[in-house]
Amino acid sequence: MSGQLTLRSVSKTFAHRRVLDAVSLTVRAGEKLGVVGENGSGKSTLLRLIAGQETPDDGEITVVAEGGVGHLGQVLELPDDATVGDAVDAALVEIRVLEQRITAAAQDLGTAAPAELAEYGELLTAFELRDGYSADARVEAAMSALGIGDLGRHRQLGTLSGGQRARLALAGVLSAEPELLLLDEPTNHLDHQALTWLEDRLRAHRGTLVVVTHDRLLLERVVTAIVEVDGDRRTITRYGNGYAGYLAEKRAARQRWEQAYAEWVAEIAHWTEWRGTTAYNVAPGRAIKDHNKCKYNGDGRRVQASISTRVRSASERLERLRADPVPKPPDPLHLNAPLDAAVREGAVLELRQVSVGRRLRVDELDVAAGQRLLVTGPNGAGKSTLLDVLAGVLQPDHGTVTRHGVVGYLPQETVVRHPRRTVLAAFAEGRPGTRDDHASQLGSLGLFREADFATPVGALSIGQRRRLALARLLVQESDVLLLDEPTNHLSLALVEELEVALADYPGAVVVVSHDRLLRQRWRGDELELSQGRVLVPAL
Repeated sequence: MSGQLTLRSVSKTFAHRRVLDAVSLTVRAGEKLGVVGENGSGKSTLLRLIAGQETPDDGEITVVAEGGVGHLGQVLELPDDATVGDAVDAALVEIRVLEQRITAAAQDLGTAAPAELAEYGELLTAFELRDGYSADARVEAAMSALGIGDLGRHRQLGTLSGGQRARLALAGVLSAEPELLLLDEPTNHLDHQALTWLEDRLRAHRGTLVVVTHDRLLLERVVTAIVEVDGDRRTITRYGNGYAGYLAEKRAARQRWEQAYAEWVAEIAHWTEWRGTTAYNVAPGRAIKDHNKCKYNGDGRRVQASISTRVRSASERLERLRADPVPKPPDPLHLNAPLDAAVREGAVLELRQVSVGRRLRVDELDVAAGQRLLVTGPNGAGKSTLLDVLAGVLQPDHGTVTRHGVVGYLPQETVVRHPRRTVLAAFAEGRPGTRDDHASQLGSLGLFREADFATPVGALSIGQRRRLALARLLVQESDVLLLDEPTNHLSLALVEELEVALADYPGAVVVVSHDRLLRQRWRGDELELSQGRVLVPAL
C-alpha cells in the first residue's frame, strides 16, 4: 500500500476560539504517528480534519489512501436502537461495498467487455488487499480479545455500557484493515490483556497509523514519531525517534533555553559594566609634559570623544538586548513540604470504621509520614470516594477520619465555581501577597504564559484548568498529597516533570492512577479496592 497525508497551513476555529493556527504536517506512508498534548488542545480536532469530518477554515489537507481510511472517534456515533451488527457493518462498509460490486460484476462476466473484465480484476485485487474474505472472522477475534465476544449481533447499542460501545467501535475499525488508521484514545476502557493485544495489533498494522493517546507505554512500544499539539500557541511540533526521541528533544530544548538565557544575562552584565567603567579607561590621568597645554587639552578632548562613543555604543547594545529579552526558563516543578515532614513519625491520616453508603467501607487505614501509597481497582471500586473522604471533601456516613498536618488535594475533576474569575485571581485565592507577588510566582512555574493571566477560568480548556489546579498545589506546603488521576489532561512532558517532583517530595503521597507507566515505575505500597472494600491492604 502507498498513501499520502499532508496538511498545509491549516487553521480551525470553534466558537470564537482558534484551535489550530496555520499548522503544517506530512506523514509518510507506513509511518506510526502518536499525537499528544493536554486535553482541549486540539488533538481530536486534528484527527477529525484528517478524517474529513471537519473542514478547515484555511489551508489544505491532502489524504490519499486507496486502501481506505478508518477513524475511531471517542464515541460510537450510532443511535441507541442500532444493533451490534449495524455497528460492525458500519465499520466494514468499504469492504461490504466492494463485495457488492464484485457480486454484481460477476453476474455479467460471460458477456463482459475487456474494460469491464479489467474493472472486475481491480475490484478483486482491492478486496484481497483488504483481506475482505476474513473480515467478519477478524471482527469476532477482535471482539473476543477486547472482552466483548459474548455480544450478540442483534443486541441494541443502548443496552451496552460506555466501555462496551468503545471496545465494539475499536474492534470494527481495526478489523476493516484500512490503509490509514486514525485512532482517538483507543486504550480507554481496556484491561491489561486487551491493551497487550492492541499494542501487538498496531505494531503489525501494514498501513499508516495516527493515534491520539495519553498512554505513554503505547507510545513507547508502538509509534515511530510524535506530534505535539500546543493548545496555548495553537501549533503542532513533530519529533522523531518515537517517545524516547520526544523526551530527549524536550530535554535538549530546555538546555538550549537555559544556555540562551545565561548568555543573555551575561551580555547584559558585560555591557552594563563596560558602560560604567571600562569605557572610561581610555587614557589614565597623567601629568602635562613639556608644559604643552594645547596638546594636553587636545588629547583630553579626543579622550572625551572616545569615551562618549563607547558609552553610546554600549547603551545602544543594552537597548537592543533589553528590547529582545530571553525569558527566564521556569523552575523545575517542585512540591513543597514543611521542614519536618520527612522526619515526622506516626500516621498523617487515620481512618476507622469508615463507610459511605454502598460506595466505600474501610475498617482501618493508616497513612504514615513519608509513605507512598498507590490505590488501585476497577472503575467504580471506590477509589475517588476514598480520596474525597481522606481530603475532607466528603464526610463519611459512619466512622472517623483524623488528619495530622496539612493535606494537599488534586481531585480528578476540576470544578469551576467562578467562571468569570481570571486565571491569576483564581491562583491567588485565599493566599497572602500582592498581585505582583502572585503574578511572579505563577510565572515562575511555567504553567501559564503572562498573556493568559487575565483569561477567565470559564474560557480555559480542560487541560488548562488542570494546570491551574496543579499550580495551586505546587505553591502549597503539604504534609500529605492526595492525587486522583494526576496525569489526566496534562501534556506528557508535564507528566514526566510531575513524576520527578513526586519522587523528590519528602511528605506522604496517596495516588489513584490508571496510568500504566506510572504504575510500572511505582516504588511504594499498594492498596486494592473492589466494590468499596479493601482487597489488598497497604503493607
